[in-house]
Amino acid sequence: MSPRRNRPKDSGSSGRSAEDDRPGRYGGWQSSESWDGEDWNVRHVAGASAQGKAYRCPGCEQMIPDGVPHVVAWPDHAGVDDRRHWHKACWNAKDRRTTRVQRSRNAPKF
Repeated sequence: MSPRRNRPKDSGSSGRSAEDDRPGRYGGWQSSESWDGEDWNVRHVAGASAQGKAYRCPGCEQMIPDGVPHVVAWPDHAGVDDRRHWHKACWNAKDRRTTRVQRSRNAPKF
């Protein structure tokens, strides 16, 4: 039996760039949805592929810890910089959420 290969067969370079945006890169699947009058690209990220960084969900303003499955969504007309990471439940409930109250930094949260 030969040893396990740790790198993909077609890897030409050691690092990944921002332009390397294949749909299967994060171990999930990608689809297109319409929301709020815009077309959105939605990529489902598997937990094993979500390693290395924590993100803040725009739906609930809570952190998405490292290694948790989640959704990455961005408008179809936008670029890589406009991607946002959502909890799956927050993305599914985006139509039922009300507008968030904007508070000053020192305001109480009750």
